[in-house]
Amino acid sequence: MAGSNSAFNAADYLLDRQVREGNGDRVAVVTSGRTLSYGELAAEVHRVAGGLAAIGVRPEERVMLCMVDGIEMLTGILGAMRLGAVPVPVSTMVTGPELGKVLADSRARVLCVSDEFSAAAKAAIELAPEVTDVVLDRADPIHFSTRIKTHDWTELSTSEAWPAYRTWEDSPALWLYTSGTTGEPKGAMHRHASIRAVCETYGSQVLGIRDDDRCFSVAKLFFAYGIGNSAFFPLAVGASSILDPGRPDPHAVAETVRAGRPTLFFGVPTFYSALLASDIPDDTFSSVRQAVSAGEPLPAVIFERFRERFGVEILDGIGSTEALHIFLSNRPGQAVPGTTGVAVPGYDVEIRDTGGAVIDGAGQPGELYVRGPSTAVGYWSRYETTKLVFQGEWLRTGDSYLRNDDGTYTCLGRFNDMLKAGGIWVSPAEVEQRLLQHPDVAEAAVVAAPDTDGIDKPVACVVPAAGREVDERALIEFCREGLASFKRPRAVVSVAELPKTATGKIRRNVVRESVRDALLPGALA
Repeated sequence: MAGSNSAFNAADYLLDRQVREGNGDRVAVVTSGRTLSYGELAAEVHRVAGGLAAIGVRPEERVMLCMVDGIEMLTGILGAMRLGAVPVPVSTMVTGPELGKVLADSRARVLCVSDEFSAAAKAAIELAPEVTDVVLDRADPIHFSTRIKTHDWTELSTSEAWPAYRTWEDSPALWLYTSGTTGEPKGAMHRHASIRAVCETYGSQVLGIRDDDRCFSVAKLFFAYGIGNSAFFPLAVGASSILDPGRPDPHAVAETVRAGRPTLFFGVPTFYSALLASDIPDDTFSSVRQAVSAGEPLPAVIFERFRERFGVEILDGIGSTEALHIFLSNRPGQAVPGTTGVAVPGYDVEIRDTGGAVIDGAGQPGELYVRGPSTAVGYWSRYETTKLVFQGEWLRTGDSYLRNDDGTYTCLGRFNDMLKAGGIWVSPAEVEQRLLQHPDVAEAAVVAAPDTDGIDKPVACVVPAAGREVDERALIEFCREGLASFKRPRAVVSVAELPKTATGKIRRNVVRESVRDALLPGALA
């Protein structure tokens, strides 16, 4: 096996290798406006690398990207890697203050932003004093403080080509921010070799991706899940990626699927549920040979309904930002509904009890641990949290799991109080803090409750302030205005008091049980 100091650059592996092997004319990426071959995409990535170097980006410096999915976002990520810099793609659903928090934390000097998020970028810059340059894609010039230099994206993509930096397998390649187990954004730091690892394990040995595949992912490039689906997997084998800048909507996605004819489709349980609830034609996915789900457990009923209606099997799996992609998955033709399958080749999983002892028997719940070749090296500037999560070779996932008699694994939820909405971590404390800013709210507790498809969504229990009444719709809108939309509670339940322990801590298990049916029809009538 190659040593950790062996020369290896992930951008070269994904693009230039394809050109060297004679695949330069194959279609690499398709958007509504442009289609690029591998040769054309490689040339553009080379120029973007040169453009970043021209504005002062140096190897191992962070470059943050808040951009829609498209050629610009893709070449920005790969161009930074080629330069030896570290791309940091971040969620496009965050508010300006939320973006400012991760921008300041990353110490990035350069922010690349699409027109759609220029207002958020302007607010974020005020919270990130180390930023010196902003690159705008399709955006009108924005007046920042005098310390900020602005550039148009075309300046990058028309620069002179830049040679690949001599990175090593263990050189920093990519940071991905996650709310993780504490609710605070943390940058998971990944190596160049980790990108090859997920391609050669899940991509090759589970997904079975081929050079004639066309990939379309509802999950965007800023997700660990999405960047694997739309960039790493297709480019590693010479396949094609279909990129859509729009927010996922069943009818818009169905239109893209009919036009682009993908063979591999990637989504999250919430979106599969939305597709089933829509009136899109039943033959929409006729070109798809395999669908994939991750982000949160896929309810068996959605698996069955989707296969019955659309004729496509969904492979459910679990991955994490810290592991870069899926490490536990069902297999094509062998999917067991309601489970996340078995370990991906190259990865080992264990279930441990609260004392850290390995649970060998089936049917006994515990916390899931994983080890494999794509695990992050740790969190940026989070020493104590890194020690808790990254334990030697093992990654502590924070998920509660059990092994079934047939060897598959089933997710039981989180070991702590974090919850997911649409496959994205949501911190109850963050939503509670927002609710407490409203004058009508004295106390708040946010927990997860299943909707009609069995998918967990945030629900808030609030104690009204003295002399006040709670307006459910007003509070939900108040949260939507101050937080990313997916973090908003889907229901608000007014209670006289919250159940607490003798020491004053909220008994969240009791709260969860009390609102278990809150999102079901007629529950709050």
